[in-house]
Amino acid sequence: MDPNTKPLRLTVIIASNRHGRFADTVATWFLDRARHHDDLDITVLDLADTDLPTALSHSPAPEVAAVLDRVTPQLESAEAFVVITPEYNHSFPASLKNLIDWHFTQWQAKPVAFVSYGGISGGLRAVEQLRQVFAEMHTVTVRETVSFHHVHGQFDTDGTHKDPEAPNGAAKVLLDQLAWWALALREAKSVRPYGG
Repeated sequence: MDPNTKPLRLTVIIASNRHGRFADTVATWFLDRARHHDDLDITVLDLADTDLPTALSHSPAPEVAAVLDRVTPQLESAEAFVVITPEYNHSFPASLKNLIDWHFTQWQAKPVAFVSYGGISGGLRAVEQLRQVFAEMHTVTVRETVSFHHVHGQFDTDGTHKDPEAPNGAAKVLLDQLAWWALALREAKSVRPYGG
């Protein structure tokens, strides 16, 4: 089988681990859109279920190693990432920065796209900071984003978006660009290993 016809392995990272978070609504909405792309094999990494300490270590304790044994292979095998992030105090959650910092090669030469939400900024201030952080990880960040401004007013109580045309279109563009980059980088790495 031609490796370039295999589905692209996408890991969707839910960045918020806050109690009472709105992330579940946004993630469910986005995953419903993503599953319309037959070229994607999707897994979810929910940071509410991932308890990594903020004290980094080259020799993690057994309980930390157990978490890494679950999380690291998922990041390693991914060919692309979508980060679903809120904006907290003009930035992104500490849980996400912690996940990033515990890893390095697992991010390299892969595309990352962002779905953000929040108040007036829609989480875009968090996204702009994440672009800088992920550049240091040798990733390619996708230009297009999906952002929800004043997010609580955009969804019904059952999680249905009240006016879906624009966000549905934005999600399609984001996923199309992400898939293009993931395939381009897959092809490039099959010819020449990344020299990060």
